[in-house]
Amino acid sequence: MERWALKLSVVIPAHNEVESVTQTVLDTVAELERAEIDYEIVVVDDASSDGTGAAVDAIAAKNPKVRCLRSPLPPGFGHAVRAGLEVYTGDAVAIMMADLSDSPQDLVLYYHVLEQGYDCAFGTRFGNGGRTQDYPRIKLVLNRIVNAGIGLLFRHGYNDTTNAFKAYRREVIDQVQPLLSNHFNLTVEIPLKAVTRGFNFAVVPVSWTNRQHGDSKLKLQEMGSRYAFIVLYVWLEHHLSRGDYRRESTAESV
Repeated sequence: MERWALKLSVVIPAHNEVESVTQTVLDTVAELERAEIDYEIVVVDDASSDGTGAAVDAIAAKNPKVRCLRSPLPPGFGHAVRAGLEVYTGDAVAIMMADLSDSPQDLVLYYHVLEQGYDCAFGTRFGNGGRTQDYPRIKLVLNRIVNAGIGLLFRHGYNDTTNAFKAYRREVIDQVQPLLSNHFNLTVEIPLKAVTRGFNFAVVPVSWTNRQHGDSKLKLQEMGSRYAFIVLYVWLEHHLSRGDYRRESTAESV
């Protein structure tokens, strides 16, 4: 595929992440600048009450490529990401967590996948060189069950659909609108819509490290029905729309 230069936007939703967000942003800036990538970082302050926004503003005062957006939407991970996707300015966008769980080095890897011409860069933490550190046992079991079920339904050859950390070219984000998810189910809505609507993607190994500060915002007991709704919604669209949204899609590992 033909390589092409692009500006990468990084959208980081953050709810009460004052203990982690500064290091997340600084590490990301360092890796992107080391790789000589044109970038912007948009931290979306999701109704934080602990000074998260002020911490990002302090970085932004020294680096014009960093900015903090106080989400104008109701609280919720999906709402925060959607707010960021309304304002990013890059040719492509990556969604990254604020809790230091995602590696900025993997973000550079995503960039090079998109630079090669792929529509989407999907990471896998499980197999094929991916790794996790201190993944909670119960969450791990549920993760593998949910991703196996999604794989059976969509047969897309990808085993980590629920991972929020992915990157997309701008035309993908434009074509998967309107987004419906208000919470963490957005992590499956975007990639499943991208795949079923025919955008191509490459799967690369990534690493994940459990947070050292604060509490996880993902509440499993609240998300089951929301995940089920969005998975079934995209599955029905795929099978009942008679190909109205479909493009030829390919999946490759790099």
